[in-house]
Amino acid sequence: MWKIVQNVWRPALEILILGVGIYYATRFVRGTRGWPVVIGFAVLILALLGLTILLDLKVLGWLLKSASFFIMLGALVIFQPELRRMLAELGNMPVFNTAHEQRENIEVIIQTCERLSEVKIGALIAIEQSIQLQEAVESGILIDCEATPEMLETIFFPNNAIHDGGVILKGDRIGYAACIFPLTQRQDLNKSLGTRHRAAIGLSEETDAAIVAVSEESGAISYAYKGQLVRGVTLEELRAFLTSVLVRPVKPRNIVGWIRSRLGERSQPGPVVITKSNGRKPAEPAAK
Repeated sequence: MWKIVQNVWRPALEILILGVGIYYATRFVRGTRGWPVVIGFAVLILALLGLTILLDLKVLGWLLKSASFFIMLGALVIFQPELRRMLAELGNMPVFNTAHEQRENIEVIIQTCERLSEVKIGALIAIEQSIQLQEAVESGILIDCEATPEMLETIFFPNNAIHDGGVILKGDRIGYAACIFPLTQRQDLNKSLGTRHRAAIGLSEETDAAIVAVSEESGAISYAYKGQLVRGVTLEELRAFLTSVLVRPVKPRNIVGWIRSRLGERSQPGPVVITKSNGRKPAEPAAK
């Protein structure tokens, strides 16, 4: 009996480790830009394996075994943004020094969105966290000044030369302005979704940044995080979201707790674009 247990526990442990790894890796990429690639790749591999086994295709089987290394290398290249974000979150450090400073910076963003929303001035603000956003944007103008509602209003004022594009906030400072964020490549989004909101989703897919957008057509406020966009939120809802993301809770003491805290939210599937009514006007049909 003991010999049987000794012969079984190692394969069982390997199966358990592989199962847990595949499960959490699938949950991590679900909802990101690489998710359709995962589905297509899995379907292709399973179809080829099925044909190889059923028809006893030895050459095709040999090719699949020989190409396993290149398949893994291709997966690393395809899912580089997701892997980089996962590793960055593993060693994530708070951007701000204290919770008090974090809340002060949140209020700067809230006041800016409130003022811009009232006068219907468009805005796109990305709050940098562990992943440096300058690597994800195509261009930008160095600002490096203290973040205040007045300064952000000035940047997004329509007659300003640098009003078009996004702003990157680094802690309590404005890092860059007039940045071009990567647009999402998802095909399942509403066709009426404008460039500003697509850029917010695109940047949130590739980084761990929290992005806030204000529509210049309706003044509606939206936010994007980890590939999900929530539109038409109130100032209190925006404050609650930024607090949950930027005001860091006590970190888990073990890897299991970290996995649950970082990936547990992905267990609740939902639409990529969520529109909240809150008794307000419906979200804009398009955002420039």
